[in-house]
Amino acid sequence: MKLSILDQSPISSNQTAKDALDESLKLAQTGEALGYTRYWVTEHHDLPGLASSVPEVILSYIGANTKTIRIGSGAVLLPHYKPFKVAEIYNTLATLFPNRIDVGIGRASGGSAEVTNALSDNFLQNVYKMPSLVKDLLHFLDDDFPAEQEYSKISATPIPEVSPLPWLLGTSKKSALLAAENGIAYAFGQFMSNNDGPAIIREYLDAFTPRKQGQPAQVIITVSVICAETTEKANEISLSAIIWELQKAKGEGGRGIPSIKEAMQYKLDDREKDTFDKMKKNIIIGNPEEVKQKLIELQATNKADEIMLSTITYSAEDRRNSYKLIANELLMED
Repeated sequence: MKLSILDQSPISSNQTAKDALDESLKLAQTGEALGYTRYWVTEHHDLPGLASSVPEVILSYIGANTKTIRIGSGAVLLPHYKPFKVAEIYNTLATLFPNRIDVGIGRASGGSAEVTNALSDNFLQNVYKMPSLVKDLLHFLDDDFPAEQEYSKISATPIPEVSPLPWLLGTSKKSALLAAENGIAYAFGQFMSNNDGPAIIREYLDAFTPRKQGQPAQVIITVSVICAETTEKANEISLSAIIWELQKAKGEGGRGIPSIKEAMQYKLDDREKDTFDKMKKNIIIGNPEEVKQKLIELQATNKADEIMLSTITYSAEDRRNSYKLIANELLMED
C-alpha cells in the first residue's frame, strides 16, 4: 500500500508559527525515512492555528532539506491565480527538485469572503472558469499550447526536465469528471466530505481519458487519522483536534490547538455533543492494528491507489508517532 502525508502546518497553543513550520519539516523528513510516497502542504488563508498560507514557500524549505519524497500542493487554489504564474512556480520547484514535484489543484477559496476579496478579483467568475483554467495550466506545464492559441509564443520558464505531476483535488462528481476529462490524477478529500467517495471515484475511473499515451488513472483518498499505541490513548489525543474545530466554529480557536487537558475541560452543549460525535466518526482513530484494518478496507472500498493521511494533534511528537506506527504496520512489511 502507498501512503502519503497531507500537512496543514497546524499551530498548537504552546507554539509559534515558526515552531509549526519547523515541525512540518521534521514531519516530511520522518515521512521520507519511513517510506511515505509524498508530502503535500495545504493552502489556507487567515485561519488561526494554521501556518500554511503559502505552500510554495514551504515546499522550497522542505525540498531543500529532503532528498527523495515527492512534495507538492494540496492544493493550489487556482481561481485566485493566473495559470501562467502557477506553472512558473511549480516548474521552478521541479527544476530545483527534479522528478519530485506534484501540483495539486483545487477550486475552494481557502478562507473567508474578506480574505477572498483581498486575494483576488472576480473569484466566483474564476470558479466558473475552472475548466479553462485547468486546461491552460496543463498547457503551460507541458509547454505545448497549440500554435493558433493566444499563449502559444510564451513559456512558463524554467522548463524542467520532468514536468510537475498535476492532480485535481475535490469532493464532488464535478471535480472527478473534470480530472477525468483532462486525463489527470484525482485526489478525493474524504476527510472534509460526507459525500459518497466510492461512487465519485467510480465516476472518475469510468470517464478517464489519458492526457498522454500510456498515462493511467490515479486515485488518492485523503483521510483524517490518529494512531497511538492503544485505542484509549488515540481517543485521548484526538480530543485536541476535535475541540479545536468546535472552537473555531464559535470564533474561539485563535490560540491554536488546545492541549489534551484543555480539551478535556471544554464544556460541550447539546448541539456541540452531536457535532463532536459526527466529527469523531469521520476520523480513523485507534491502535496500529485497528488503523491498519480500517485503511485496508478503505483502499479496497474506494479502489484507491494511495491513501493520504492528515493528522492533527497538540503534540508534534504524537503526530510523528502516529505516522510511525502506521508505517510500521503498512510500509515496513512491504
